[in-house]
Amino acid sequence: MADFHQNGSISTLHNLSDRSVESLETDLMGFRKANPMALVLPSLFSELEGPALENIVDELCKVPYLDDIIIGLDRADKEQFEYAKQYFARLPQRHHILWNSGPRLTALDGELKERGLSPAEPGKGRNVWFCFGYFLSATNAQVVGLHDCDILTYNRELLARLMYPVANPTFPYVFSKGYYARTTEEKFNGRVVRLLIGPLLAALKKVCEPNDYITYLNSFRYALAGEFAMGRQVVKNIRIPSDWGLEVGVLSEVWRNQSTQSICQVEIADNYDHKHQSVSHDNPEGGLSKMSIDITKSLFRKLATDGQVFSSGTFRTLKATYFRIALDRIETFYNDAVMNGLTLDRHEEESTVELFAQNIMTAGEVFLESPNETPFMANWNRINSAIPDFTDRFMEAVRLDNED
Repeated sequence: MADFHQNGSISTLHNLSDRSVESLETDLMGFRKANPMALVLPSLFSELEGPALENIVDELCKVPYLDDIIIGLDRADKEQFEYAKQYFARLPQRHHILWNSGPRLTALDGELKERGLSPAEPGKGRNVWFCFGYFLSATNAQVVGLHDCDILTYNRELLARLMYPVANPTFPYVFSKGYYARTTEEKFNGRVVRLLIGPLLAALKKVCEPNDYITYLNSFRYALAGEFAMGRQVVKNIRIPSDWGLEVGVLSEVWRNQSTQSICQVEIADNYDHKHQSVSHDNPEGGLSKMSIDITKSLFRKLATDGQVFSSGTFRTLKATYFRIALDRIETFYNDAVMNGLTLDRHEEESTVELFAQNIMTAGEVFLESPNETPFMANWNRINSAIPDFTDRFMEAVRLDNED
């Protein structure tokens, strides 16, 4: 593959055949000796009560090549944690539950806070960060995958295709990002990618100085996919945001640290559905509204580190440019939906674009008002340097929680 800066894209691996999941897993079993594999599952306790995770665990029970599964459990009291231990007990793989709300891990988090090293916000990013720390300290795995726990259409082929590019020792990839079509039999999904990310990147390309990072992000077919796999060395150096900017933040860090020849996206599912967030028109701290602000701030931060200068005027121009592009794309989405027998509510789509446009301004104002904000969590190399025995005590705390 030619370098990204020459051809403007990363490697895209397609699902072109009817190859069976058993065949993929046979290959992965062969890769296991050189590249032992682990999986991270960031979960809310509420997801243990829904249908998606039940099926995910059933499917994972059939996966032969994973050595470790690390479950980050948020928003669980003692009784719920005990339930979680029984819930995941049927997994045949070695598995470890991080009780993030428990007294032991809360105490360790307090120690990090005293040194200014704790994640600033609760949420998925914080959960993933602790899981990555445990992956590095408690497993010998060389490859780790991650996916959400709300995938309603999950089957184990998704995981096999996600892990394959990084686990295969003859491939050059250290990072793979999943992608898939976001349609059901009735309608288009993927509102944040369709109505925010795509039009916003197009607007940034018009308004900002020429920037390879924007082109890089644009080359991902589904930049907000919550499924990715990466090599151990990538995890050691990665800095991720603790808010809804996690997926964009991970892509930004991979861009900063890795050659684009070692990055790929891989088609992992023909049909994908998960729990859908509400738009939250009246609540900027919830749903897609908060998500859009966090993601947009993440983009502004990254572009600023590349030397892009922002002002209130820049954000006003960006909002207007985004708004026009997004409205034009709704027209295309509507035509595409009608042609394929799908439904698309144009009023709801335009209302969502209006909200996202306002949130671009909100994100810009927050960005300008908080020049000293530290948006990324420290990488685990820094944690080990600042507190050399922290990971040992972290592993012991998880062990005691799981054995009590």
